[in-house]
Amino acid sequence: MNPDAPARATPAPPPATGAWREGDPPGHRRWHRLARPLELEAGGVLPQVRLAFETWGRLAPDRSNAVLVLHALTGDSHVAGAAGPGHPTAGWWDALVGPGRALDTDRWFVVAPNVLGGCQGSTGPASAGPGGRAWGGSFPRLTQRDQVRAEAGLADALGVQRWALVVGGSMGGMRALEWAVGEPGRVAALLLLACPAAASADQIAWASAQVHAIRADPQWRDGDYHDAGPGRGPHTGLGIARRIAHITYRSAAELEARFGHLAQEGEQPWLGGRYGVESYLDHQAAGLVRRFDAASYVALAEAMNTHDVGRGRGGTRTALGRVRARTVVAGVDSDRLYPLAQQEELADGIPGADGVRVIRSPHGHDGFLLETDQVSALVRELLDGAPDRAGRRAP
Repeated sequence: MNPDAPARATPAPPPATGAWREGDPPGHRRWHRLARPLELEAGGVLPQVRLAFETWGRLAPDRSNAVLVLHALTGDSHVAGAAGPGHPTAGWWDALVGPGRALDTDRWFVVAPNVLGGCQGSTGPASAGPGGRAWGGSFPRLTQRDQVRAEAGLADALGVQRWALVVGGSMGGMRALEWAVGEPGRVAALLLLACPAAASADQIAWASAQVHAIRADPQWRDGDYHDAGPGRGPHTGLGIARRIAHITYRSAAELEARFGHLAQEGEQPWLGGRYGVESYLDHQAAGLVRRFDAASYVALAEAMNTHDVGRGRGGTRTALGRVRARTVVAGVDSDRLYPLAQQEELADGIPGADGVRVIRSPHGHDGFLLETDQVSALVRELLDGAPDRAGRRAP
């Protein structure tokens, strides 16, 4: 595919979709519109908000078996299933969701929304704003709390008053933590993976470099590029941002083991060709440019930089003390972006969290996505003994 092709804009929903219907096929994307405008933490209002979401399994009559799965920066609602129409990639946690898997869909009703500000069906910069044109550069600033408030509206529409489990990693972990602190009575169990209580200076710096790369692209046009025509978006800047980010997602040891100082096959770096690791980063960049909107990337990266669970709540320690969910906190031993010290802070502050579970992986931050056997064990640790749809408890 042409890496200069325009990124996918937010798909328009079919007419009169409604929120959800019993019997919808698993992994079938639907849309929910909030009933009222969303007032934003930083000021301003989103007059119309739509969240795309997918579900797997069946909701119990008492609505007690719902599990909320929250995706990372460039993820979406397609947690499980093959790539296909409306799904540019296969499910990003496919090994966790399905009959007999950790999130057993014979027992649990799994819900995965596309985050507010995203570009796979939810309201974001590519969506139509007031007047009908794409929001573009006028899309308002979001925080994690705004995104969770939108997700709470979806939960209300589904009739879910309390999640049996909320799970997320990286950016999804930030939102999962906000759920447990901001809505403590609505979260029975909580799994936090490779995320912090607040974005650190190091994390803000990495994200800022990525945002500047996008905004420096001449095709950025102050964010108002969505109607500029085919191939006329800030794809170069987005590709650079992805290269920067992906270096932080993987460990130095893994990159050395896979690529070392080797040239890309058939190329000579000393004559203008690429090293193997450069080719790998080029591949990652091209893949994201084909499926993601640059303005959504900026909006979500800046929202991640605002993450601070203690803001306005008396500080981190006080905020974490509000969590009432049974909680497991886990980090990746080779993660250089969200190091284990940040998960230790969470486990120390959340009542009953009982220390940090360490995911052993050579892959760095991406280990929370790739080490599905270890993550499955953590999910089962929280869900074993929870009631099933009929109210029975697993042995």
